[in-house]
Amino acid sequence: MQSPLVLTRFVQPDQVSCDELTLALTAEQRSVLRGLRSTTCGQNVLLQLPRDGVLQPGVCLAGETLQPLIRVVATAEPLLRVQATTTFELVQAAYHLGNRHVALEVRDAELLLLKDSVLELMLRRRGLQVTCCHQPFHPEVGAYSSHNHS
Repeated sequence: MQSPLVLTRFVQPDQVSCDELTLALTAEQRSVLRGLRSTTCGQNVLLQLPRDGVLQPGVCLAGETLQPLIRVVATAEPLLRVQATTTFELVQAAYHLGNRHVALEVRDAELLLLKDSVLELMLRRRGLQVTCCHQPFHPEVGAYSSHNHS
């Protein structure tokens, strides 16, 4: 078995071309900056990155030699799309989900969250429109997140 590539640094994508390898990760996987992963073509990589922030889609990762460069992408996940007839109802939904520490992607007229049957039932009982979708998930990183690698 081939040793994994050890990735220790972030490289700004505007400084280099890093289309060699792709690392497709869920939102949860993008929040863990240490551990063994696999690129879309099956190359094992070992993340040993500084532990602040989350991996943003589009960021490039590299080891000590800067080659090869690996681009992080967000993989599609099963989500719930929450919409309401009024902004107030949508804000209430965000409040109740936040009270449960649910990761949310906040948009102008909708909320996205990971698919969960209990939360789906709660939201429907509140009279909200809830539909299922499958797309990349970009939740808010939170008020105490201090660093962004984009």
